[in-house]
Amino acid sequence: MDSAIAAIGGSYICKRLEPAMSGASSASLDWDCCEALELVDTVTGAPPRERTEVRIGWSTGHLHIRFACRDSHIVSDFTQRDEPLYEQDVVEVFIDEEGEGRRYMELEVSPYNIVFDAIIENDGSGGISSSDLKWQFSRLQTSVQSDGQGNVLYFIDIPASNFKRPFAPGLSMRMNLYRIDQDVQGIREYQAWRPTRAVNFHLPQHFGKLIFN
Repeated sequence: MDSAIAAIGGSYICKRLEPAMSGASSASLDWDCCEALELVDTVTGAPPRERTEVRIGWSTGHLHIRFACRDSHIVSDFTQRDEPLYEQDVVEVFIDEEGEGRRYMELEVSPYNIVFDAIIENDGSGGISSSDLKWQFSRLQTSVQSDGQGNVLYFIDIPASNFKRPFAPGLSMRMNLYRIDQDVQGIREYQAWRPTRAVNFHLPQHFGKLIFN
């Protein structure tokens, strides 16, 4: 799959996907029509030890995201919302609708479908000045399943009501996509769509751009 097609110049062309019926799971969407992004090592930009593919689409009511993660060893003990999922295996989505790099939504999903969501205030130099854990995505839908071939599939549906602007062709926002994966020896790998060149995902100057087609 040619991830370069979808990410020319750090932009991803987000195609429209309409569910066959209202309320249908995003697992049933035609994901093959969306271009694939391959996550890389966030420091070096090199291919990761375990492959991660991400596809993104939109419909009138939702932003749809699918992670497909090769995962030979799952590390995930958390059971409650907003626990520090980033300390173990997790996929992450950072969305900066205003594109100013100061305030953005952070969403994390564990291999067992536990969610962390927060509004982050960034100090502009890679630090977090505040993290609002009381905030939650409204009517967020997530699911996690195995494809039976060694991949863990994460499906994320974010309702359009969580955004200030209505979804329409030409809409754009800043975004980055991440994964943290720990192997059997306890070595952690940090992956990103747009490498931050540091083991720090809170560097919004490296976010890519999501463009609605």
